[in-house]
Amino acid sequence: MLFSSTRQRQRNISEPAFILKRISADTKMNMPLLLILLLFILVQAGDSFPTDRRARDKQASWDDMNVVAHGLLQLGQGLKEHVDKTKAQVRDINTKLKTFNATVDELQRRQQQQEEALKAISIMEEEERLEAELSREVRTQNEDIHSRMDRLEQKVDEVLKEPTLDSINYTEVSLIQRLVAAQNRRIDQLVEKIQQQQERQEKQSLHLQTLQSKIAHKRVKSHRRRDEEMALRGEPAEQRTDASGLARDCHDLFVRGQRASGVYTIQPESSQPFSVLCEMTSEGGWTVIQKRHDGSQSFNQLWESYKTGFGSLNGEFWLGLENIHSLSRQGPYILQVELSDWAGDQQHNAQYQIKLDGEEKKFALHLESLSGLQEKIMTTGKSGLPFSTADRDNDLSTDANCAELLSGGWWFSSCGESNLNGRYARGMRHHQSRRQGMFWTSTKGQNYSVKTTVLKMAPATLHN
Repeated sequence: MLFSSTRQRQRNISEPAFILKRISADTKMNMPLLLILLLFILVQAGDSFPTDRRARDKQASWDDMNVVAHGLLQLGQGLKEHVDKTKAQVRDINTKLKTFNATVDELQRRQQQQEEALKAISIMEEEERLEAELSREVRTQNEDIHSRMDRLEQKVDEVLKEPTLDSINYTEVSLIQRLVAAQNRRIDQLVEKIQQQQERQEKQSLHLQTLQSKIAHKRVKSHRRRDEEMALRGEPAEQRTDASGLARDCHDLFVRGQRASGVYTIQPESSQPFSVLCEMTSEGGWTVIQKRHDGSQSFNQLWESYKTGFGSLNGEFWLGLENIHSLSRQGPYILQVELSDWAGDQQHNAQYQIKLDGEEKKFALHLESLSGLQEKIMTTGKSGLPFSTADRDNDLSTDANCAELLSGGWWFSSCGESNLNGRYARGMRHHQSRRQGMFWTSTKGQNYSVKTTVLKMAPATLHN
């Protein structure tokens, strides 16, 4: 159709041209004829104009269609770019939602850990309250028993002072015997009650250790999961926080601003958290590892008890060889020994550089005097002095078990130099009883029992 229209338009244009040629060739044609021919040419030219307009209209239609098609292509491209941008925004929103969900999970885990920690703390407080009540009751009953025993001994002495057996008042002797028998029964009941309470405390302590272990395990898993999430998000390792945030010892607490003495929870390097008694001074913080002052806690324990620790941090206690070792292996530490006698006088206050080996080396103790006193107590050279109890005879004596002979667990070289974990010497009058008590040969000899002991540790930087 378009091709035929083009041919028709060419034909319409060529016909006037042919006529003009005819006119120019025929110069002899007269004027009237020329006018007629000119009019014919104009008519023919006028007939050709509508054809050119239709062609131009069709061409304009094609141009409009091209413009519309080009606009549609641009609109599609714009829509595609908008869809791609929207997808990127959706992906960004999903990433932020995942991060928010991870943060919510972390907050929930922390809340659960705090609830478990509060539960463990409440159990510890209840246990300490029960121990304090038992300690007061035992101390009161001990004082009552010692008072009665003193009166009975005085009565027996008065009876024995009679000149002859014939003059002995058999009624008084019978009364004394009944009193002694009743007192023995009371003592047996008290001992049984103490044993029951100790068993209860051991169960509570085991339950508390289990809770602490679970909390520590959950804390480690939580922080490991958090580290993995931070690694996936591309956060650098140096921005991650410490796993526990607990202090390494009491002096670390002092450095962090704590100035009040009391019970705190610490976590030495590569160790589980545990509670300690901190003694804060103007120079720094001391971690107390042994304290005795009233005889309310029996120190005649076996290896496992000395290994894990026993007693109450608010009364008399032994911190535990494993805990002491975890402190010692962090770096140079000093041990301060504080002793007092029954007159209330300070008999000994010396410092030593201390190192305690692990259980594989029988918790061998290495001491070096820093107080200027040339003492030879508990010194065996580089090999150290192993810890010994009645069921683990590690002392250097070849003919005796010092822990069994003297009572308690200690670093015995022989059986006569020192033992600060022996029996408490309240009311002891006989030589053998004093020999099984607490003694330190730099004070007044083996047969002189000290009244109070405090052993505490701090980093060597505190030594002047």
